[in-house]
Amino acid sequence: MGAYIVRRLLLMLVTLIGMSILIFVMLRLVPGNITDIIFDSAGFVNPAQKKKIERQLGLDQPIAVQYVNWIGGLMRGDLGYAYVSEKPAIEEIVPRIPVTAKLAALALIFSTLFGVPLGVLSAVRQNTWLDYVLRVFSLSGLSLPAFWLGLLILMACVHWFGWIPIYRSTPESPWQELALLCIPAAAVGFRSSALVMRLTRSSMLEVLRQDYIRTARAKGASETAVNYDHALRNAVLPVVTIIGIEAAFLIGGLIVTETVFNIPGVARFLVEAIRWRDYPIVQNLVMFIAIIVVFVNFAIDMMYAVLDPRIKYEE
Repeated sequence: MGAYIVRRLLLMLVTLIGMSILIFVMLRLVPGNITDIIFDSAGFVNPAQKKKIERQLGLDQPIAVQYVNWIGGLMRGDLGYAYVSEKPAIEEIVPRIPVTAKLAALALIFSTLFGVPLGVLSAVRQNTWLDYVLRVFSLSGLSLPAFWLGLLILMACVHWFGWIPIYRSTPESPWQELALLCIPAAAVGFRSSALVMRLTRSSMLEVLRQDYIRTARAKGASETAVNYDHALRNAVLPVVTIIGIEAAFLIGGLIVTETVFNIPGVARFLVEAIRWRDYPIVQNLVMFIAIIVVFVNFAIDMMYAVLDPRIKYEE
């Protein structure tokens, strides 16, 4: 097990190095940079002044030198300075991470609490009216874009309550923040819960057809014991995989939702930084998302051995 963990950590390191190179190069393949945007918006181009700004920002150096400087800064905990605000990038990024993390966590909790039980219920009541209703519910969740559902929620709140559940300022208390985040989390989690529910249903149906399930019923085990102690425990691995993938996706996939609900999170800030070609912000945020995805995948692999004793990682 120890040797496997070491190999996985080394593979994660190689993956992150490759991702850092890809992020850095692709970002600079996009036409234009911050100086082009500044001078285009001003309506004039002073070549000497433009060269001076590029030199101050380090954009006149070769890409390889810029990459080494960036990685060296990351190793020291120095993320550089944001081009637009001229503040340290870490001061711009860190306050926004908890906002997105809370929203993603609430959406994940919503999707898990609704998706798994409803998926089990749909499988156990296969081909009944309840199964058909839940399948329509899941198809609706997969079909409705989160941003469109968010707009419907906003219009419904205005029409019925005369209130718009968006961020106008910093919430005064944790409960107020929770109330503001629950609505967009539900809008995002609705799609995730539909995905989790369909996967739980299909996985449960496959397990319920196995011989050991029939053996358990033949021995007189109750339906609750068969469905939850035997079937669900063996059907949970694909569900854990999709929940982990959704968790990684939600960190960077809330761009439209944060924009619709005016939430000052990481995803919305990333779009603004891309528009301004704010390289330090963009490459650090995308690298942060890549790290989250890699570590979530590693955590899922470790959970497999805990959830299923049959899985053994060879030394």
